[in-house]
Amino acid sequence: MFLLCILDGFGLRGVKEGNAILAARNPNIMSLFKSWPNRAIEGSGLAVGLPRGQMGNSEVGHLNFGAGRVVYQEITRIDEAIRDGSFFRNPALAGSMKKAVDSGAAIHLFGLVSDGCVHSSLEHLEALIRMAAEHKAEKLFLHAFLDGRDTPPNSGAGYVEQVQRMFGKYRIGRIATLMGRYWGMDRDKRWERSERAYAAIVYGRGKHGEDPVEAVRQSYTAGVTDEFVEPVVLNDGDRDGKLRSKDLALFFNFRADRVRQLNHLFEGIQPLTTIADENGPGGLKVNLVNMTHYDDRLKTPQVAFPPMPMNNLLGGILAERGLKQLRIAETEKYPHVTYFFNGGQETPFPGEDRIMIPSPKVATYDLQPEMSAPEVTEKVVAAIDSKRYDLIVLNFANCDMVGHTCIFAAAVKAVETVDGCVGRVFEALLRNGGTGILTADHGNVDMMVDPQTGEPFTAHTTSPVPCVLVNGPKMRDLRAGGKLADVAPTILDILKIEKPVEMTGVSLLV
Repeated sequence: MFLLCILDGFGLRGVKEGNAILAARNPNIMSLFKSWPNRAIEGSGLAVGLPRGQMGNSEVGHLNFGAGRVVYQEITRIDEAIRDGSFFRNPALAGSMKKAVDSGAAIHLFGLVSDGCVHSSLEHLEALIRMAAEHKAEKLFLHAFLDGRDTPPNSGAGYVEQVQRMFGKYRIGRIATLMGRYWGMDRDKRWERSERAYAAIVYGRGKHGEDPVEAVRQSYTAGVTDEFVEPVVLNDGDRDGKLRSKDLALFFNFRADRVRQLNHLFEGIQPLTTIADENGPGGLKVNLVNMTHYDDRLKTPQVAFPPMPMNNLLGGILAERGLKQLRIAETEKYPHVTYFFNGGQETPFPGEDRIMIPSPKVATYDLQPEMSAPEVTEKVVAAIDSKRYDLIVLNFANCDMVGHTCIFAAAVKAVETVDGCVGRVFEALLRNGGTGILTADHGNVDMMVDPQTGEPFTAHTTSPVPCVLVNGPKMRDLRAGGKLADVAPTILDILKIEKPVEMTGVSLLV
């Protein structure tokens, strides 16, 4: 039995200031460090297929874990397409814009407006604005989602100004709505949030304003930072920027998980439940185009950059040998131990069981820093004791999700909660003679104060992450210089399964 336990957002950083891990009491995790071979491994930048110096994230981390190779990310593919010019000839993007212009339909762009480069890129947005200008579009609207998690919480006004300059440069476009990602990018099936976004975008409901920068600043004055800015509808005389049937709706986020829900509402997969459907017979019928593949359940969208298929993933290799697997997490990280760990495949491998524990229904996770970790732990301990599984992949979400709130006391509580859960899980593993790796996908809670400015730091970090081998082969240590992609080859090495040639990661065992 092998356990891969992923502590989401748990980075290794030696500086105590703003470090919730060093401020917390975590005797169980520290005991594992003292008792078993361990190394720091890289979870950011080139080591995980991102641009140099770019912080890692949960999607990227789990892709690398499951693939056993450095997975070059969509941002890298799109950046290269812009550089070589193929972006502007992309059939899904250029073709849909031409169709919209020829038919007199409006072009609507949707996405996160920040340079965090976790979900989106301002370079990609500017390329789309340029493309619309080259197609001589007359109606170009942006529905802007503000960040404040992967960027400073009061940086949104600056990004809006940057976008305004793009519109001026190409003499086309305006912001039709803006809102925090809390509303426009929910992924936890809190449909009331997604429907608030939908109501602003489609019906023009929400606060109204004329100047998008001023709207953001007014939100700051009211004590509401970027992530939570309530939907604002921007007026421009008699012209509105509402999304209508036959319009082009183009999502430019390259990361899938936080734009699925709006896609589902636009396509009608998810019915409106908290607001009235005013679209008339047949509902809203838009031409939906997504920058990358978001969801197998979506039937109508064109995809500009479809996934590049990967073979011989860790889950598939084990399935081919008839081995049983369990993937378990609470709602916030469930897609990561399933969809992303499996290389962007929705369908489980044969012999792969899945358990999703609902995340607590609170506005922000500092209000309940324990989240659902205790319930996840109960299920994992029961699974270990059952001895049914050859591999269990477990994610504890707390350090990442609470870390993003930047409430330090809550983050310390989150770390301490996870520590208690780790203690229970690994006690059960050792009691049953199993082997495990304790690791993380990226840093977050290790730096909650910007050392340069003293301001809250809500983003991920580029810190290395731990890799602790618990109850592994006797007389074997871990080598230095590892990365996330080396974890799957290490698991195969311990299970005495030959690594396929597609896995370019290297076992950490020495």
